[in-house]
Amino acid sequence: MDWNKDHIRETMLSLEAAALHSAHDSYLNYVFAAQIDRTEPIENDEQAQAEVASDFAEALDDTLHDLADKLEKLKTIDFGPKSTVLEGAVVKLSGRHFVIAVSTSRFTCQGRELMGISTMAPIFEAIEGARAGETVHFNGMDLMVEGVE
Repeated sequence: MDWNKDHIRETMLSLEAAALHSAHDSYLNYVFAAQIDRTEPIENDEQAQAEVASDFAEALDDTLHDLADKLEKLKTIDFGPKSTVLEGAVVKLSGRHFVIAVSTSRFTCQGRELMGISTMAPIFEAIEGARAGETVHFNGMDLMVEGVE
């Protein structure tokens, strides 16, 4: 596979930092929208909109913490060479590439599509410790571990 794993880490850090920045901006917008000018009479619809904005801000608070945790985790993972599936490995599994680190949506790095998998994901339990050439079983399917770096 011949991956530049430092580049993969930097790509993942950049994508997660952008997601954190976007979520933070949304959070601030909802917090601002939840504020009511108490020096003037408050309309019912104004109160309702403020409550909805407050609920959204509260929900985004968890997202902000999750994204910040992902960034910190990515900074500490050992992305060195691997011969078995474990944290920090890049795995080719039945034609798809995965980074064992934190969960992410699909992203492109070095011209190939990857996706981050957390060590807490159910599929990790099925592939943990596997070597290239081995077959693993997950959700009633046989999956071929084609490569581990």
